[in-house]
Amino acid sequence: MPGRRSFPDARPSPGVPATSALRAPEVAVAIATVSLVTSALADLPLLASGKVREMYDLGDRLLMVASDRISTYDVVHPNGIPDKGKVLTGLSVFWFAKTGHIVPNHFLSATDGVPDEVRGRAIVARKLRMLPVECVVRGYITGSGWKDYQATGKVSGIELPPGLQESERLPTPIFTPSTKAETGHDEAIDFEQAAELVGDRDLATRLRDVSIALYRFAHEHARERGVILADTKFEFGLDDDGRLVLGDEVLTPDSSRFWPADTYAPGRSQPSFDKQYVRDWASQTGWDKTPPAPEIPAEIVEGTRQRYIEAYERITGEPFSAWLARTGG
Repeated sequence: MPGRRSFPDARPSPGVPATSALRAPEVAVAIATVSLVTSALADLPLLASGKVREMYDLGDRLLMVASDRISTYDVVHPNGIPDKGKVLTGLSVFWFAKTGHIVPNHFLSATDGVPDEVRGRAIVARKLRMLPVECVVRGYITGSGWKDYQATGKVSGIELPPGLQESERLPTPIFTPSTKAETGHDEAIDFEQAAELVGDRDLATRLRDVSIALYRFAHEHARERGVILADTKFEFGLDDDGRLVLGDEVLTPDSSRFWPADTYAPGRSQPSFDKQYVRDWASQTGWDKTPPAPEIPAEIVEGTRQRYIEAYERITGEPFSAWLARTGG
């Protein structure tokens, strides 16, 4: 089989929206003031540490811990967003349960085998041999896809109808894969390049079809909750029997672009439930986008936290405190 055994990590959502201006939601949890920037589980072997997650070895399984770290322009800021890692984990668990009929996933438990100090932000998962492509699906033309369309009329080699407006819904969702960069930005590729990276055209076709099926299902669910899923990315691996399995995180504000449906209007950028609020602030600071990243002001931290929690509550239909209660977080 192609590829090597590796461990997934969260990556930024595809493209970059231009603005975010959501009203502050009423949140059913007390405001957190401390973020977990680095987990330290001394009694477990650390396998990998990425921009957001630490991976610990549990033998034939792994422990994935989502920190509250946040990055812009591929540089991690010194302070995090309280509860961000818990939102990412809670939403991923929600979607893993909802999409198991489409494709198996690596999730095993959010409580059994999870140390007390990382409850709510960690899961026990199966180890996979991760495939070397990001499976991006776009249902709306925005971000980097919008820039490519303006320049060429295409996105990842897919020709789109002329005259589309920014943020307009596409006639059908499109599969626009990208590479997995060890450092820096992932690069957009077309289907043929993805098949070459995977080393198996049939497997690449399966990746495309499953990714689009997941997007369609999630888009319908989110739309019923007043949220538009504009685009998202998935990561897949192969288990020991060679079966395709969904891994990493899934359909979170870090890996997806969520818009409030009640303010949606094509022809402009959209407010969003993600870290665009931090990007907007960072772009206005004069920072040159090279390390070290500046510390994020308290009001930007809390505004971002509110957006993440609102995304959780809208999509799941329950207060964020319910996830914390179930997991002891």
